[in-house]
Amino acid sequence: MAAKQNEKRKALIGKKLGMTQLWDESGVFVPVTVIDVGSNVVTQIKTATTDGYDSVQLAYGQIDPKKVTKAVKGHFEKAKVPPRRYLVEFQTKDVKEYKLGQELNIDQFDVGTIVDVSGTTKGKGFAGTMKRYNFAGVSSSHGAHRNHRKPGSIGACATPGRVFKGLRMSGRMGGLKKTIQNLVLFAKDNEKGYLLIKGAVPGGRGSIVVVKNAVKVA
Repeated sequence: MAAKQNEKRKALIGKKLGMTQLWDESGVFVPVTVIDVGSNVVTQIKTATTDGYDSVQLAYGQIDPKKVTKAVKGHFEKAKVPPRRYLVEFQTKDVKEYKLGQELNIDQFDVGTIVDVSGTTKGKGFAGTMKRYNFAGVSSSHGAHRNHRKPGSIGACATPGRVFKGLRMSGRMGGLKKTIQNLVLFAKDNEKGYLLIKGAVPGGRGSIVVVKNAVKVA
């Protein structure tokens, strides 16, 4: 079931700290991912009249002002905020509810909210087809020779006489943007600015993730 078009879109940038376990009300251990949100700041607001679409740009993470270019420094000066390390833009029709320089924190989401979390998966380097795509491989019984972990045929001989694009083969694995949908915000730590989300999210410890309210509700 898709979310309603007039539903307010919310987003926060955070850093994945790792995973832990918590007890739920039924006494069951629940695996949760800890995300350090701290504070986000609104650095740009785009509207359909000036930019062709409505969106809000958020900034997160401290950075030495000396390491920022003049162009980027001027961008932050318009919002009257110090430079931040990460910028993320998300589309919303409620741009009027945001202001330049406005700070956002974990109060954006309530416990029990269904969220989508986007991040960059761990890079695994070069991998074969079995590891990369979970291929079953060839039989290891009699007469299989040394074909146990080979990918098999990748196309015909004469017609069409080439390998089609997109064929699942060996190559670079991981390091791609991925979104996990319909996760539950299990708990919050208001003092430290942590979101504790039930389940796993993409990326390793210290990676940047974006938490949004769910587009689809299962």
